[in-house]
Amino acid sequence: VKPLLFTVGFTGSAFASAAIWQYESLKSRVQTYFEEARADWLDKIRPQKRGDFRKQVNRWWNNLTEGQRTVTGIIAANVFVFCLWRLPGMRRIMFTYFTSDPSSRALCSPMLLSTFSHFSLFHMAANMYVLWSFSSSIVSLLGCEQFIAVYLSAGVISTFVSYVAKMATGRFEPSLGASGAIMTVLAAVCTKMPEAKLAIIFLPMFTFTAGNALKAIIAFDTAGLALGWRLFDHAAHLGGALFGMWYVTYGHELIWKNREPLVKAWHEMRTKNTGKGGG
Repeated sequence: VKPLLFTVGFTGSAFASAAIWQYESLKSRVQTYFEEARADWLDKIRPQKRGDFRKQVNRWWNNLTEGQRTVTGIIAANVFVFCLWRLPGMRRIMFTYFTSDPSSRALCSPMLLSTFSHFSLFHMAANMYVLWSFSSSIVSLLGCEQFIAVYLSAGVISTFVSYVAKMATGRFEPSLGASGAIMTVLAAVCTKMPEAKLAIIFLPMFTFTAGNALKAIIAFDTAGLALGWRLFDHAAHLGGALFGMWYVTYGHELIWKNREPLVKAWHEMRTKNTGKGGG
C-alpha cells in the first residue's frame, strides 16, 4: 500500500511542481529579456578573450539543443551516484536506498533514488547514451518542465510495476538503473514518431522504424517477464514503456492540458503576496 500511495503522491507532486516551474520560468524570461539583450550587445563591443576556457564551455553549452541541456543534469546525477558506489564506506547506504526491493525496510525513497543508480559503468553508459540520443526529440515534444515530471514519475511508476511483479513471483532481487524511465522516453518518442528511422550504435548500416523497434522491445520484455529471465528487470521496462505510450496518447491531454487551475491559483497567490509585500 505504501509504494502505491508514494507513486500516486509523487507523480501528482512532480506534475504540479513542473506546472509551477514552467510558470515561473516564463515569467523570469519576460523579466530578463532586456537585460539579456543588453548583455549580448556588451559582449559584441568588448574585446574578446582568446583561449578562454570559460568561453569555450559557454560556446559548447549554447550549441547544445534544449533537450541535451536538460538531460545534462540527469546524466551528472547518475555519474555522481555511480561514484558513490565506488566508496566502500557507502555500500550499506547504497544497497538500502539506491536499490529497489519490495522486501527491503526502505520501500519508498529507493523507488526514485534507484532510477539514478548504476553499479556497472557499461550499464550507466548505455542508459545515458540512449537518454542523450532521445533527449532532443522528447523535449521538443513535451518541453523541459513536462519532460522532467514525466521522467521522474516514470522512474517511480516503473519501480512500482517491478515491485508488483516481484511480489507476484516471489523473486526479491534488488534492482537499480534508469532503464525504466528511459523506456518511457523511448516509448513516448516511438509512439509519436513511429516512422522515424533508428539504428544500432555499432551497426549503423541496419536501420528500422521506431514503431517496429518499440514492438520488438515490448515483445522481448514480455517474453522475459513470462519466462522468468533475470538478466534485466523486464517488469520495470514494460511498466516504463506502457507509461510512455499512455502518456503521449492520453496522459498529456488528461494531466498537462488541465494544469491551468493550478497555475491560476499559484498566480493569484503570488500576486497577493507581492501586493502585501509592496504595501
